[in-house]
Amino acid sequence: MAQPASESEPSEGVLQATGTAFLSIATTAGGMTILLAKVTSRVLTGRLDGSEVWKNLYKMAVKSLPIVVVTALFTGAIMVVQAAPIVKRYGAEGLVGWGAGFGTLREIAPLLTALMISGRVGANNTAELGTMVVTEQFDALRVLAIDPIAFLIAPRFVSIVMTLFMMTLFADWLALFGAAYTGKGLLSVEPRTFYNGLTGGLLGFGDVANGLLKSVVFGFVIALSSCHFGVSTTGGAPGVGRSVNATVVASAAGIFVLDYIVSFLLG
Repeated sequence: MAQPASESEPSEGVLQATGTAFLSIATTAGGMTILLAKVTSRVLTGRLDGSEVWKNLYKMAVKSLPIVVVTALFTGAIMVVQAAPIVKRYGAEGLVGWGAGFGTLREIAPLLTALMISGRVGANNTAELGTMVVTEQFDALRVLAIDPIAFLIAPRFVSIVMTLFMMTLFADWLALFGAAYTGKGLLSVEPRTFYNGLTGGLLGFGDVANGLLKSVVFGFVIALSSCHFGVSTTGGAPGVGRSVNATVVASAAGIFVLDYIVSFLLG
């Protein structure tokens, strides 16, 4: 006759799963902290490969321009499309610039740009680093007395942060351009009226700086996640796929969480 299952078994399973999840999160957080400390020490002491920085900036920033252009133009257009019914109802054409610019500069442009860069640059960075790890290229660099952090990780980290900052600046301009000419097409609001509403005292440098500060924070999240999961890859080719997946999830979650925290702190 089968023995009845112990009532303590489900609770033990829950405790075990909770403990495993906690240890996994702690291990990831600890690994990211150690990697950030190593990268910071290389950057502050100037021990990073300058040619790698330029090469990665071209690969990450210049080659990301097409997707950023498309995303930013349609972001600005969507902001005007959403505002169009209210503007028509109340005849507030003079506020179209402020309505589109406020949300775009402070929130939408840095957030969507970060998600695009995370999907394109962060995932690619993890795949490259993970492949180097599983094919033992990191070990080969150490045998040649080359510091992998200074040669590979720090230049990529710096390049990702710089890329996101520059792409956010570019996206701000393009989104406002798209919004201005969408306003002209949908609401017959001249671009001059749009830009007057944008700069008429309701928006200031603080709104632009708010979005740019977020872009730097998001850049750190993407760079840290992609580099950490890349260098901690195990398990061959399937492990590279798991690392890329972990990078995309961690970056997106970190972007939204830190977006809330920065928005709350800056008001």
